[in-house]
Amino acid sequence: MIPMTPLFIQNIGLPGLLLIAVVVLVMFGRGKISNLMGEVGKGITAFKKGVSEGKDEMDAALEDASEEAKDITPNKDKA
Repeated sequence: MIPMTPLFIQNIGLPGLLLIAVVVLVMFGRGKISNLMGEVGKGITAFKKGVSEGKDEMDAALEDASEEAKDITPNKDKA
């Protein structure tokens, strides 16, 4: 089955994208757009930091678990 995409999406092109950018800039203004992009950047940075901290916590938990692993080998089988 062929996915149906609206015709206007297939034919936007560079002039259409520039027109959309100009309309958005006129509607919201340069200040609001730059503030929005700054907030998006802060959000991405916070997300990356959270992922990194979560990975570090997982690694630390795995190391602790491996250190605390109990030897359950029966005494007769130990050398």
